[in-house]
Amino acid sequence: MSQNKVTFGLEKVHIAYLNTTTPTPTWETPIAIPGAVRFSPEPQGEESTFYADNGPYFTYTSNNGYNAELEMANIPDNILAEMLGWEIDANGMLVETTDGMPKEFALLGQILGDQRNRRFVYYRCKASRPSSEHNTRGESVEPATQTLNIRILPIEIGGKNVVRSVLELNDTNQAVYDSFFNAVTIPGATGGA
Repeated sequence: MSQNKVTFGLEKVHIAYLNTTTPTPTWETPIAIPGAVRFSPEPQGEESTFYADNGPYFTYTSNNGYNAELEMANIPDNILAEMLGWEIDANGMLVETTDGMPKEFALLGQILGDQRNRRFVYYRCKASRPSSEHNTRGESVEPATQTLNIRILPIEIGGKNVVRSVLELNDTNQAVYDSFFNAVTIPGATGGA
């Protein structure tokens, strides 16, 4: 249970590519991406109501993950190339190809709180091409950003369809909290990675 009254601030964004060669989900070592500006996940799913006895009798809400935007100061070319299936040629030029195969990944980060910071992981993400805006420089300099559109889907972990996990430091989880960005922490983890 969170001890925070408010949360604010986004930092420590990492991605960890999903290993698709194993029957159970595993992820590569998380890679830090500096320059986090904004992360805004929007829930996807529907609520269905069954009526009986002249009124609402049963309500079911489906969880289809999230559609999200991740705004960064700048996404490194090597991250974009691997994430979106693009190429970096012999000259170091980032080449956007139409037949690239995007890689799924886990998205990790930290939200600051007034009492304790909260760390999160979204387990199965897939990004599409980033949007960016380039403007002329005026009297004041305003840095441009890049925004990735990300589709976040459920993934089966330990017999459950899981979308995300959130961890806040408490008296019993110090090891897991301290090692959170070393490897993707799955539900039920009890020690450092």
